[in-house]
Amino acid sequence: QVQLVESGGGLVQAGGSLRLSCAASGRTFSNYVMGWFRQAPGKEREFVARIGWNGISTDYADSVKGRFTFSRDNAKNTLYLQMSSLKPEDTAVYYCAARLGKGTNYPRDYDYWGQGTQVTVSS
Repeated sequence: QVQLVESGGGLVQAGGSLRLSCAASGRTFSNYVMGWFRQAPGKEREFVARIGWNGISTDYADSVKGRFTFSRDNAKNTLYLQMSSLKPEDTAVYYCAARLGKGTNYPRDYDYWGQGTQVTVSS
């Protein structure tokens, strides 16, 4: 079992920045591929970014590429999603997730999820 707790969400104006964190506990955190997903009201959960177990391999959704940076600190069992140049369309609940095995961008492939943190970007 892996327990994930997100934090850092909030209300920000368009063009602003936020840093989300995800604290992990339980099984060996460094073995897991980690992902960030988001879900806006009335929409399906969508991929935002993922990072390999060693923090080197990353992938981003086209909509956030160049604006978001995903990093992990395995010594602290913590993930970070630095979000810059935020847009109103980034408004959503953001979730971190974990899986063993190869990286994937599909929510259905992830085994463990946090409770989510709300990000609201005002225009």
